Formats: sequence, structure tokens, C-alpha cells
Amino acid sequence: MLAVPVLAACGSQPANSTAASSTAILGSALQQDCTAVSDVLSDGPDPDADPVGYAQAQVLPLRQLTIGDTALRRAVQALAAAYQEFSSGSGANGSAAKTAVARAESAVNAICPQAAP
Repeated sequence: MLAVPVLAACGSQPANSTAASSTAILGSALQQDCTAVSDVLSDGPDPDADPVGYAQAQVLPLRQLTIGDTALRRAVQALAAAYQEFSSGSGANGSAAKTAVARAESAVNAICPQAAP
């Protein structure tokens, strides 16, 4: 039998080169915030089948998010408030509450496309 030597590439990166940064792996801070918002909004009941239950399920998780981007943080806080109003007994059937939810979802989607339903 003939032994075949196996060569392993044992090199190091040059000093001016860096390993993959967290930005390359996870995206920008805004992208990470958008992912967090999308993740929250994808949980809970189906928004088409149970709009009130969906709204109720989103309020606390949205309020608990730590969002660095000021505009997105405001939009998410407005969305949580709109969902809260919509899911309350008086707001669930009111057109003003539905309009507030639609407006707040649009504001979130303007920053994070397709994050809100």
C-alpha cells in the first residue's frame, strides 16, 4: 500500500483582515430590529381568522422589544398602542381603531417592508 500524505491548510488571516463581522452575519442594526419585529408579528393567531386575538397577542411582545432605531421604535410603539385599542372591547369594532392599526402597520412596513401583516 502506498501512503498518501494529507496536507491541511493551516494558515492565518493577514493582520489587516478580520473574521466575518457581526454585521456581515446578522445584518445592520436596523435589519436586526426589523427581523425582531417580523418575528414578533409572525407569532400568534392568524390575523385574518382572528384579528382581535392577533392584536391582543402582539401588544406585550411589541412593547418588550428593544429597538435601537428611533423611527422604528416609535412606529412599533404606535402599532402596539393601536393593537391595544383595537383589541379592547370598544375598539375592536370601531372604524377608528381599524384605521389606526392600518396606519401603524403601514408606518412599520415603510421602515421594515412586509414586517406587519
